[in-house]
Amino acid sequence: METSRKNRPKHLAWHETLEIHELVAFQSIGLMKLKHAVGDVKDNMLRNLYVQCIKDMENNLKELTQFYSLAPRETEGEEGFRELGNSFYAGDLLVLTKSCVKNYAASITEVATPQLRETLNQHLQKAIEAHANVFSYMFEKGEYPAYDLEKLLQNDLKNAHKALKMKYK
Repeated sequence: METSRKNRPKHLAWHETLEIHELVAFQSIGLMKLKHAVGDVKDNMLRNLYVQCIKDMENNLKELTQFYSLAPRETEGEEGFRELGNSFYAGDLLVLTKSCVKNYAASITEVATPQLRETLNQHLQKAIEAHANVFSYMFEKGEYPAYDLEKLLQNDLKNAHKALKMKYK
């Protein structure tokens, strides 16, 4: 049974907020990577694909960040624009290792050969360890405030704004 509109809270649910966080964090880093790389793409058709992906991700971020005002938290602050740095590269590595974990876990469910399953499992364990190591690095450096939703969302907005402001050729 659906909750009536008048009984619904005037904010997003925690799980919705965290899903938006994942999407914004992933796409902000992806957008920065695309904008950084597009100038090196010489093939016009491929460059057009890059530009279209850039425009799509910009629109996605603009739309998704509008929901941040509905997150169950206090007000966010505005952060200044910074150049790509350790935080960006660590975040990119975190996203890569997380994708590896997901991909290996899904692949294991499709494998029938025991030796291949064991190999994929070993790779999965290494990917899990790598993800944990990158997360620990970011957490210790204050670059991933996982236990402070307010700071986590502020960081997302900072990165999304940075990605949107970043110029490309």
